[in-house]
Amino acid sequence: MRKLNCIIVDDDEIDRLTVLSYARKFENLNILGVFESAVSALKIIQKESIDILFLDIDMDQMSGLEFRKKASEVPVCIFITSHPEHALESFELETLDFMVKPIKSDRFTQTMRRIEEFMEIRLKAQLFESSIGGDTIYIKEGQEQTKVKLHEILYLEALKDYTLVVTHQKRHCVFSGIGNLLKESHFQSFVRVHRSFAVQKQYVDKKLTHEIVLNNGVSIPIGRSYKAVATSLL
Repeated sequence: MRKLNCIIVDDDEIDRLTVLSYARKFENLNILGVFESAVSALKIIQKESIDILFLDIDMDQMSGLEFRKKASEVPVCIFITSHPEHALESFELETLDFMVKPIKSDRFTQTMRRIEEFMEIRLKAQLFESSIGGDTIYIKEGQEQTKVKLHEILYLEALKDYTLVVTHQKRHCVFSGIGNLLKESHFQSFVRVHRSFAVQKQYVDKKLTHEIVLNNGVSIPIGRSYKAVATSLL
């Protein structure tokens, strides 16, 4: 995999240096800048091609959430914060991961695995090809075609211009936005519960105030504008 350009933005010096020390352990990360404010990091996103943002949320002048909105073209955003209550709002902004301070080395390593997996899938992603008998789609990944049964898909997750198709066995990625995918006749059984997520009713185990728990233990956030729709799932 090619080197991934990243920047680190955090107004706390110790936290900033901690993230930097962890990031330096990964040879595939190219650290283009370390900034103590989101305002000071604005210029680099205009000049350089950035793959990953490591962002604090609670910062003066401009929060990490506001910065993400200005840097929406960056494919991967990792929020690192002392305020877990921001998690729901952060996932409205296409967040790949959300870490609560103080972060540990093994937690950062887990995030890096997710980043690498996402970038690899994104590289291979292609449009799904066709359906068979209304219950099966072909997903083209590289030179291979994988047959996926629609009733085995747990949920769909939006990743910018791509959508993750998640089954019990594997996560596939198709080059189509989740909104367009849900318009396809094959995906009419899916219920959108968040800007970035759609689920199948039969896999919902329980519904909480801010999230849905699937029967495999995965938690899916409920978006503010989708609360009414989510009530129909149970």
